[in-house]
Amino acid sequence: MTRRSTTTYGFARTSKLLEDRIRKAGESRGFAVTRLLTHWEEIAGDLAAMARPVDVKYGRQGFGATLTLLTTGSLAPMVEMQKEALREKVNAVYGYNAIARIRVTQTAATGFAEGQVDFTTRPVRTEKQPPSPEIIAEARDVATGVGDEGLRSALEALARNVISKHKR
Repeated sequence: MTRRSTTTYGFARTSKLLEDRIRKAGESRGFAVTRLLTHWEEIAGDLAAMARPVDVKYGRQGFGATLTLLTTGSLAPMVEMQKEALREKVNAVYGYNAIARIRVTQTAATGFAEGQVDFTTRPVRTEKQPPSPEIIAEARDVATGVGDEGLRSALEALARNVISKHKR
């Protein structure tokens, strides 16, 4: 029978002993994590489409909690730049310095069971509509004087794209 050696010698960390009491004290002052989740769009404004709150933890670094936000990798720099303004908005809702720090974590928009981020982006057009016969004729007129066949077809394709873009 091997005996497990511990470095705590039977003692528990103070933070673990006080964690529930600190959370209850925070909630009694009006700081409930559910308020952040249910009113996130109102609190965060435009930032709500880029990030979502995942966790609120009370740390050992003094008063105030750490809010963890989940975002995608491409939006993380924008969220990072706005996190101080967001912290002020969150604290304004609670009326005191409830959140001391904001931590930004990154993940893919899909793929994890918890904390999936919904980002609405404009749909990508996959099917390209063929140009009208008028655009094709106009592009052919542009490339009429070119002798090399490969250069003429490339110039016609370029002219079709430019003319169709101007017509839109």
